[in-house]
Amino acid sequence: MKNEKVKTLFLDIGGVLLTNGWGRDSRKRAADLFKLDYKEMDERHHLTFDTYEMGKLTLDEYLNRLVFYEVRAFTKSDFKEFMFAESKPFDDTIAFFKELKAQHKLNVIAVNNEGRELNEHRIKKFKLNELFNGFVSSCYVKFRKPDADIFLLACDVAQTLPQHAMHVDDRQMFVEVARSIGLQGLQHTDLESTKEKIKSINF
Repeated sequence: MKNEKVKTLFLDIGGVLLTNGWGRDSRKRAADLFKLDYKEMDERHHLTFDTYEMGKLTLDEYLNRLVFYEVRAFTKSDFKEFMFAESKPFDDTIAFFKELKAQHKLNVIAVNNEGRELNEHRIKKFKLNELFNGFVSSCYVKFRKPDADIFLLACDVAQTLPQHAMHVDDRQMFVEVARSIGLQGLQHTDLESTKEKIKSINF
């Protein structure tokens, strides 16, 4: 049986359109550059980052818990400048999804986990509002993937039934959760394989 027609596209950002905003590799580079104990920093990160991504901490408050709980030889501005610079675009992937949107007149909504300041930096820096019609970001809606409620809320925001939407994400678990509530799902690993998988979608 052929899948129902997709009218709305939910897209992750980090790992699909851009590098991760503040992933493990970035934290390791930060620890090296600023001469921090990576193991301790990473433990603190995992204890509090979910709270930041859900919009319950500012970036300054998150960094107070992560790094600036003691006096440092560098400033918070130095550290934030490094964090923001870690975001890089996958220009060809962004261009592909812009073309797909125009070709099929899709409603394109971001469904991503990100803290507010990083999210807003990435939207502005890489002009993501040229692709997206809206942002169901964890920092705005107070849900994080893999909570199925973020996808249900995204359907409400997009005014679409789950079966008429598809979620594209680099994390297989998040694709599975989207499918569990009726969305079509596609795991993105690289642009060429995504282009091939997209060919089978009924737009």
